[in-house]
Amino acid sequence: MPSRRDLIKMSREELKAFVSAAKTATLVTNGGDGYPHAVAMWFVADASDVVWMTTYRKSQKVANLRRDPKAALHVESGTTYETLKGVLIRGDIEVIDDVGAVLETLGSITSKMTGATIDDVDEGMQAMARKRIVMKFTPKKFTSWDHTKLGGVY
Repeated sequence: MPSRRDLIKMSREELKAFVSAAKTATLVTNGGDGYPHAVAMWFVADASDVVWMTTYRKSQKVANLRRDPKAALHVESGTTYETLKGVLIRGDIEVIDDVGAVLETLGSITSKMTGATIDDVDEGMQAMARKRIVMKFTPKKFTSWDHTKLGGVY
């Protein structure tokens, strides 16, 4: 008899589809005061499960990552217990300080969020990109749950 944990675990394909379709994830870094620092982030995931995000170079999350690259991403959906689905991904983040990488990541996120592409990078976008970095999140461990698999039986 499979455990309840095994019953709700997402397959690799389900997990990839769920994360790829999500618009927002909660990024958790380790704060200098020992407390978790959790913030909502837009992101894109590539075919190898690497998650790409961008943020301002002087943000608290970047300061935290420069001290400790360990982080977690949490993606969840559902409004009732029986519809709850989620993924907790633990991994390491590399901070990439490169304007070209920022523009590429911003373009990918914009395309995901709006369906539009950034065809022309204007001066405003360039100026914004110069103040930002890319966060390359490489997953180490996945934990997932899909309560819809229980069929309403708990």
